[in-house]
Amino acid sequence: MSAQLRDTAGELAEVLWREHTVYRERSGGVVIRGEHVRRWISLAPAGGRDEVLVRAGRILDGGTTAPARSEAVVPLSAGTGVLAATCRRLLAEAAADVAPVAPGRASPKRSKRSKRSNQSGKAARPKGSGKHTSFGSWVILACIAGVIALYVYSTAMHG
Repeated sequence: MSAQLRDTAGELAEVLWREHTVYRERSGGVVIRGEHVRRWISLAPAGGRDEVLVRAGRILDGGTTAPARSEAVVPLSAGTGVLAATCRRLLAEAAADVAPVAPGRASPKRSKRSKRSNQSGKAARPKGSGKHTSFGSWVILACIAGVIALYVYSTAMHG
């Protein structure tokens, strides 16, 4: 069953998404990840000999997967077309379950810089915590250097 499930998942992945990753779960099921659409599909053996439990969910920021939003049992003998139609329906349900924005409120806008940092797999840093030293830090360093220079000067003159 697991070899047939893996073959079916490979065919299904080609039908659903251009870009995908197919891997086997420890439980014997198969997962298809569509990173570009931030969704996943899981195929696992169901109670019947010819039945497959199909589950769909979202991929969260950082690559972790959210729990399944919807699921269905499909006969494996129905073919890739029926399985793909079921998966599309489940994926649509998973997309619809995402909390909608409250009416009258605009969705928060992101700058290109924060999108780039999120796409590279890193969380966006809060403002002011960048790699470069801020102006305030330079002022503090200049004051400390001035105090040290004054100490050295007074020690050299008096001592």
